[in-house]
Amino acid sequence: MKTILRIAVFVFSLAIAGSLHAQDPSFSQFFSSPLNINPALTANINSDWRLISNFRDQWIGPASPYVTGTISYDSKIFQNKIPNVDKEGNIIGVGGMLMFDHAMSGIVKSTYGSLNLSYNIKISETDSYTERIGIGFGAIYGHRRIDFSRVDFEEQFTGHGFNTNLPSGETALSNMKPYFSASAGITYTARTENSNFDLGVAAFHLNKPKQTFLKDKNELLAMRKVAHANFEIFLNEGTVFNTNAIYQFQKEANYLSVGAAFGQYVGNNADALVSIGLWYWSKNALISYFGLAYKDFQLGVSYDFTTSKLNQATRKPNTWELSLILRGTKKTSGVIPCPWK
Repeated sequence: MKTILRIAVFVFSLAIAGSLHAQDPSFSQFFSSPLNINPALTANINSDWRLISNFRDQWIGPASPYVTGTISYDSKIFQNKIPNVDKEGNIIGVGGMLMFDHAMSGIVKSTYGSLNLSYNIKISETDSYTERIGIGFGAIYGHRRIDFSRVDFEEQFTGHGFNTNLPSGETALSNMKPYFSASAGITYTARTENSNFDLGVAAFHLNKPKQTFLKDKNELLAMRKVAHANFEIFLNEGTVFNTNAIYQFQKEANYLSVGAAFGQYVGNNADALVSIGLWYWSKNALISYFGLAYKDFQLGVSYDFTTSKLNQATRKPNTWELSLILRGTKKTSGVIPCPWK
């Protein structure tokens, strides 16, 4: 019984990643969680600061839900205090993100925190065209643990039931330690009067930190590598077309997500934008998206139509995701709306 419980906890906590190795959480709305994609996207925004919250509720068919949430903040700093930074159009940015990740109705709990620093420089500019390069670095703290008060083990059986006050006998599970890791990334941006293009690559857990889980106490957390791109353009004065893609791999787990959305301004109101879109998450799901932006506030709701074998379960998977973005600016930027920025 002890072995079965250990395997069940381990498998269910990592099943969402599609591999029996620890994986970082991923979002269907990856374009609305930039600090989880590339530290170089920190402060790469059409405003002075940005506050983002993401919430993902995923049911793994017959299993319990897998819930992930984040809150992040990034901002431009020292723009008028360091010589030539603001004058040359360069940007120094700082940001941070907190994330929680719960599996098996919260029995397996993970927490993450990151702090990012970025520098974005202008490499060329004409009257209608600008190119930029950005670099970013991040420090990450992570911790995974199991709520033993909600799990029974063989050693706790008294003959008349389970006494959770007794030792579980699972030292490998109870001695999981926090880890610290580093991330780095680079982005390229090209912008015209009515379009924007971003291309970037990043790597997380560069130092491959040690983890204590079930097997080797020195088990390493695999490096996560990311490549992403997005393109936005005004089709006319009231319609915006956005397309983006991400490819990510970590150990044996990898995925590609690609899709597009159309945004339409409401009437003659340049403050309100309604968007609908569709993305494909390879071997996993089709993702429908609805977005609403009003002035500095942006709301995104998505639903995953599962295409994997999980869809054959008696209890169908049911996955929703919500993103909230609030931007603050001292003056109107006059640029096109972009989920990355």
